[in-house]
Amino acid sequence: VKEEKLRKFLVSFCVVFLAILFACQTNPSVIGEPQYRDFESFEALSEYLRWQPESTPLASAHRGGPMPGFPENCIETFENTLRYTPAILECDVRRTRDNVLVMMHDDTIDRTTNGRGNVSEMTFAEIRSKKLVGPDGNLTDFQVPTLAEVLKWADGKAILSLDIKGGIQPETIVDTIAAYAAESHVMVITYNLATAEAYFQRNPKLMISASAGDMEGFSRLVASEIPEENLVVFTGVSEPEVELYDAIHSHNIRAILGTIGNLDRRANTRGIGVYTDLLRNGADILATDNLEMVASAIRKFVSE
Repeated sequence: VKEEKLRKFLVSFCVVFLAILFACQTNPSVIGEPQYRDFESFEALSEYLRWQPESTPLASAHRGGPMPGFPENCIETFENTLRYTPAILECDVRRTRDNVLVMMHDDTIDRTTNGRGNVSEMTFAEIRSKKLVGPDGNLTDFQVPTLAEVLKWADGKAILSLDIKGGIQPETIVDTIAAYAAESHVMVITYNLATAEAYFQRNPKLMISASAGDMEGFSRLVASEIPEENLVVFTGVSEPEVELYDAIHSHNIRAILGTIGNLDRRANTRGIGVYTDLLRNGADILATDNLEMVASAIRKFVSE
């Protein structure tokens, strides 16, 4: 009897072990080599981001996809993010006292580094001397990168989505992008139509993320001078009406939904089905703090 129980236990253990091993090998969130994307020109990037019925959904990694040991707005973090999925890398730009554009979300370095001070009141050398802190609160060996360094790194690797902070004018960003011939791998985030138009006027070969949370806003956007091939549309941080998705797709434009906040928290509680439902309803790009879970949801959605 004891031998029979032991045999059954060993069989059950082997079945469970093999199931776990298989899941680890096939789970989309298991990391591997970075999944780079290389675009030769603005036109190639635009074509990739155009909506088609068969388009594969994308993740947009909020602040670059920070995880324990990997701080936000950091090149090392960007590399880590791409090991999960070929994500768009949303990241933040501020200007130092000596006019260097650096990657930083807050107006101070207090939360994300081992230093203190306002970005606009510090020199780049002062900021560079500090080390970045991960979301787990632990100090890393990584430093604050410049926008120039990030633009050079992303060439042939990833799409950057730049969130411009601190009142930096469009011409400053446009000139920097042009200086590094980065139109092939950059998208600029805008929050109103006037700013979107200002970027387009300064460089007609620039992808623009424009906000339109309802039909009225989207109608104004498509009636503007900005061509459809320059646009992706950010619909907000709560799910819009399906008619808005339909209207956006009728112009072959992709829709970005921000799951940051309530939708990410809902997914943490209910599972990746929250994300697959959002994709089925019409979202094309999920801007998220839950990169691993969204990567899994996209793989599941595509395989269905």
